Amino acid sequence: MDKVTHHVDLTSAELANLWTQYINDSLSICILQHSIEKAKDQDIRDILEFARSLAESHLVKITGFLNQENFPIPKGFSLEQDVNLNAPPLFTDTFMLVYMHVMTLLGLTGYAGAVATSQRDDQIDYFIQCNTETMQLYKRIANLLLSKGIYSKPPRINIPNEIDFVNNQSYLTGWFGKKRPLNAVEISALCFNMIKVSMKVVIEMGFGQVCQSKEVQQYFQKGKNICEKQFSALSSILTKSNLSSPNSWVSEVTNSTVSPFSDKLMLNHVVILVSSAVGYFGAGLSVSQRRDLGVEYAKMIAEMGLYAEDGAQLLIKNGWLEQPPMADDREKLAKE
Repeated sequence: MDKVTHHVDLTSAELANLWTQYINDSLSICILQHSIEKAKDQDIRDILEFARSLAESHLVKITGFLNQENFPIPKGFSLEQDVNLNAPPLFTDTFMLVYMHVMTLLGLTGYAGAVATSQRDDQIDYFIQCNTETMQLYKRIANLLLSKGIYSKPPRINIPNEIDFVNNQSYLTGWFGKKRPLNAVEISALCFNMIKVSMKVVIEMGFGQVCQSKEVQQYFQKGKNICEKQFSALSSILTKSNLSSPNSWVSEVTNSTVSPFSDKLMLNHVVILVSSAVGYFGAGLSVSQRRDLGVEYAKMIAEMGLYAEDGAQLLIKNGWLEQPPMADDREKLAKE
């Protein structure tokens, strides 16, 4: 007897994964295409081209999945409407490599989450493939950062002579009196967040230099100030433990005042980065066992949450916030 196969609809989580990736990859293609056009370093251009090819293949695949479900294709971003290929470079090749390093880290986190929230075989297989490809991209980026001597390595700590166990409640303190040294897990989280914060400072500095809207420019300036303050606070914690901080890349913005991207794209990009920062600060909070670190992360989460809300309101005001898939409004349907 022939086996009967039934079509399994995509779940809300699977639709969210595909919709989010479509928005992010259409934005990435715009950033990458302009950077490829302006890149002078062939090694960096090769990485940008590889990343663009991955993003383009994702849009084709997602379009196929959504067409199968008769689901409307998101508008996202386009080279025609959101990029000025004639504009001079806004960032140096060095920064674009650093930018790709951070964005690839964000991509790996997102793809892992997509695998974990998918049930259909084709969705699980697809996002496993995305993760594998992005791991390959990450390896190429890390190798090039190392070969060019611009990798922001976390600080080195000495190897202990033996294993040890916590035997005093003072291990958790941090508000008053002598603080214990940071442990390796806390150092890793601090550096991981600082790398992303330092990248965002440069993005907001560059975008604020070229955007057309005064209101959007002020928003970027506010975000830059917040991130500089956060970077300084995290750096101070490392310094007090006699540990070095990741690099700052603020000198990698060119003096161009011609915008390569639409205000819509730039504002969406920053709001996406801010939203992800809330999650990463939360991850840092979850692994920090010194109370002062927990307080610092909680403050930063609150700051980023309010800043993200301001950005979302600005997007809505300008008609630039594309709405994700929504559940039915049952009360509205009943009235109709």
